[in-house]
Parts: sequence; structure tokens; C-alpha cells
Amino acid sequence: MMINSLITSQTRIRLLKKFFLNSSTKAHLRGLESEFGESSNSIRVELNRLEGAGLLKSLRDGNKKVYQANCAHPLFRDIHNIILKESGIDRVIEKVIYRIGNLITIYLTGDFAHGKDSPVIDLILVGCNIDEEYLARKVLQAEELVGRKVSYVVLNPDEGETLLLTNKPADLLPLWNSETSEIILHHSASTGT
Repeated sequence: MMINSLITSQTRIRLLKKFFLNSSTKAHLRGLESEFGESSNSIRVELNRLEGAGLLKSLRDGNKKVYQANCAHPLFRDIHNIILKESGIDRVIEKVIYRIGNLITIYLTGDFAHGKDSPVIDLILVGCNIDEEYLARKVLQAEELVGRKVSYVVLNPDEGETLLLTNKPADLLPLWNSETSEIILHHSASTGT
């Protein structure tokens, strides 16, 4: 793994994945302690380092301090791209987007959308006239390439609109769209709870 050779703290790596894959992700110390199965002390130390470096920002929600990626930080895009590459998501997208039909958008859902590492990459593809056989072959190739299972659902544009209206930004991360024809860097403008 590329990131493990750059960063030796596994807690820091998990926090970077948690917050920098989907910038809408918010979490507090006790929730991270439960999710990671680590002591709150080691997590607190890394949160303080990341916040001190300006990579994370925090806000108060009652008596809890809630953390979120600082999208305005000059390294946000770079860290986001490293996390995408580390997970293999960028290579999966590159494998599936070409010649499958009128693809409009690809969304990441599931654990990865919540910043949790997973053996499965969950995708939602929105488009028309999608060649499902070709898509299935490309997904198999992508799975072999990245060493992860890829689960996907294909929706028509109307179903895609409904999906956007019924999901929170933290549950649905836009990864690619036909207008830019490149992987999207998701930035959350909201700073509320």
C-alpha cells in the first residue's frame, strides 16, 4: 500500500481516509473510538495533530467536538486524490466509464462514502442505454486490478434524481460526471451539523 510507506501511524491513515474521501463526513472522538476499536487517547492525539496542521476543522455540537476535513486547506485535493488512488476507486472508474452507453454520473456509496475502508466498492451508475454485459466484464477486470469487490447498481436519470433527493451528501459521493469526463473532487460547502 502506497500510503503506509508515507505515513507510519495507522490511526492517522484511518482518519485521513475517514475525512478526506468524502468531505461531508463528520465525526466525534467517541464515535471514532467505537468505529476504529482503538483507545480514545491515540485518536485524540492524531485529531489534535491534524487539526493543528489545519487539515481538520472542528465545531461544537452540544458537548461534543465534531471534526470534518478542511476543504479550504491547500493540500485537500492532493490528500483526497491519494485516498482515491489508495482505495483503487480511481482505477475502477477508469475501467468502467468507456463505451458502456450514455453514462451521466457515478456515485460512491456504502462504507467508502462514509470514509471507512472496505473490501467492497459500492457504486451507483446513472445513465441511459447502458451496455450491462460490457459493464459486467469491465467490473470484473476492475476487481482483479484493485483486489476489491465492486458492487454496482444502474439507474436511469429519473431514478438518479430521486436518489439525490433522498440521500444525504455523506451517503452519496459524486465521483465522475459526463460534463467534465473526469473524477470529481467533492467539496462540502456546509459547515453546519
